[in-house]
Amino acid sequence: MDPAQAAETGEAVARTMLQYRRDASGWQTCREDNGVSVSWRPSVEFPGNLYRGEGVVWGTPEEVWDCVKPAAGGLREKWDENVTSFEILQSITDTLLVSRTCTPSAAMKLISPRDFVDLVLVRKYEDGTISSNATHVEHPSWPPKPGFVRGFNHPCGCFCEPLPGEPSRTRLVTFFQTDLGGYLPRKVVDSFFPRSMAGFYANLQTVVRKFHE
Repeated sequence: MDPAQAAETGEAVARTMLQYRRDASGWQTCREDNGVSVSWRPSVEFPGNLYRGEGVVWGTPEEVWDCVKPAAGGLREKWDENVTSFEILQSITDTLLVSRTCTPSAAMKLISPRDFVDLVLVRKYEDGTISSNATHVEHPSWPPKPGFVRGFNHPCGCFCEPLPGEPSRTRLVTFFQTDLGGYLPRKVVDSFFPRSMAGFYANLQTVVRKFHE
């Protein structure tokens, strides 16, 4: 991918993510479980939903980030039940890359394995927040893997935010906006994401304690 185009796209996605983070309007809560809230609103990117998750995780922002960051051979492959493999297809800078993520079948195999190719920008803010900012990209060198359906992530990612006065805890705000591709009933998709996101937080808390206590 052309580095200049990648940088421009990455900056645009980071701006979009900040808008999602700051805009509190229109969200409808669809799941609350163990201190984690999942809400949604219609996506303006595709005929589906934008999902927002929020919860507090025991661990510093750096410790939480270590478990979710986009890295080949990183911890996320080991604990995230929705990730079977992660690889870096192109490393553009220290904070900008193109990745491929493969996911397993889900929803009692109604959702077959998917692969996603994304441009990811990592950003650190002055208040200590660490964020990932991603969106799908296409390139003839990166066709779908055999046996996988290509899915498409519209602007998505997470914010690992420090909690004032509580240095050992992190507010994690996540955004998922995924077109799974294929021909899936809307009901299957709408039930999968809130449940999957709640499980993501629970599994993340377990792994942060395992690797950083």
